Amino acid sequence: MNLECISRKCIKPSSPTPPNLQIFNMSLLDQLSPNIHGNITFFYPHKTSAREFSAKSQLLQDSLSQILTLFYPLAARLRDAATIHCNDQGAFFIQSRTQTPLSQILSPPNFDIIQNLLPTTHSDSLLLVRFTLFGCGATAITISLTHKIADFAALITLLKAWTAACIGGDTQPVVPELAIGSALFPPREILPAGMSASVKIAAEKFTTRRLIFESWKVEELKKRVKSELQFEASRVEVVLGLIWRCALLTSKRKTPSTLFQAVNLRRRMEPPIPETALGNLVWAFAVTVEEECEVELQVVVKKMRDCLKEFMERKGERLNNSEGRCEVVMEDLKERGEMLKKSGSVVYKCSSWCKVGSSLYEVDFGWGKPLWMCSVNNIVSNTVALMDTRDGHGVEAFVTLDHQHMDSFQQSQELLHYALLNPPLL
Repeated sequence: MNLECISRKCIKPSSPTPPNLQIFNMSLLDQLSPNIHGNITFFYPHKTSAREFSAKSQLLQDSLSQILTLFYPLAARLRDAATIHCNDQGAFFIQSRTQTPLSQILSPPNFDIIQNLLPTTHSDSLLLVRFTLFGCGATAITISLTHKIADFAALITLLKAWTAACIGGDTQPVVPELAIGSALFPPREILPAGMSASVKIAAEKFTTRRLIFESWKVEELKKRVKSELQFEASRVEVVLGLIWRCALLTSKRKTPSTLFQAVNLRRRMEPPIPETALGNLVWAFAVTVEEECEVELQVVVKKMRDCLKEFMERKGERLNNSEGRCEVVMEDLKERGEMLKKSGSVVYKCSSWCKVGSSLYEVDFGWGKPLWMCSVNNIVSNTVALMDTRDGHGVEAFVTLDHQHMDSFQQSQELLHYALLNPPLL
């Protein structure tokens, strides 16, 4: 895809950040998060002329400037390991166009082409946006947001505020909670060497495949494990369990293996943390299989449920205690590091946008709802991202593996019995 850059601009908050707010403290969880950008691209099929595209672009820029007064840490720059300098240097906004029609990219979705839509710059901006006009008149908005101070829930809050500012009206403004993270998990001046919440997975070349689990296939999966379990398995448990099982069975090295599942702490703290809290308020619990006999679907699903329960029982109470909260995080990091070193496990990581993800189909900047959205993983292999299908009942999965492993994984007959492999959207 030949992508022409029309303009590059730095979008600053419409009102300057007061001096007393210009040093923003990260939380311990922010400190431990990797300094990388996550991304999401929304595709809008509604036909747009060049003149309308220019007007829409200006609306996006003006409204972004407006909400950055509330989300001012996103217009800032990293200062050191514990703080951000809220100097209003701004977010980066790129306007681009291509003669390529949207159908060429989404029939079926081509992640190698979609990757070209990611906003790229030598700037150290924490938030970057690219607005693209396709040859058919469709548009795409790509948001690249630092993982250093924002998780998926924080992105949802940003999107709600931005779309509300675009549409205007009498809607109550979405105001982020900025100080909760560092109050609950105070930063540390010095972190122990090698301490990181991210698990590094080496892969020279990797690729992503999209899988669609329609609602009736999800129900079939649930029925498959129901007789062996004492609980009702969730959509995420059965779909993720199948993906992990098939990934292990098609891998050269099957076991031992450890799956890290991200948990949104906002909902699990007492009292619950507001969903509008900015920052990284997620943590991962580990599920491990030691032997190949443990890769049966019902066994994997039961392990997921048991490990989550154990995590919350062993560490949930301490996470709600201000005196032991940060110690739990540091101890858990040390434990997982020692476990992985001892076992030599093949590591997989999963994040789920289900239940939250359906709201992504409501992201309307003023010209209608998106046809589809996706995130491009060009950083690490052995990952699974889950989100709702448009009807809210099925599951869409984005699986990233190294090329050789993917070749065998995507041919798994067990997997293909339940999942559609990257069906076209147009």
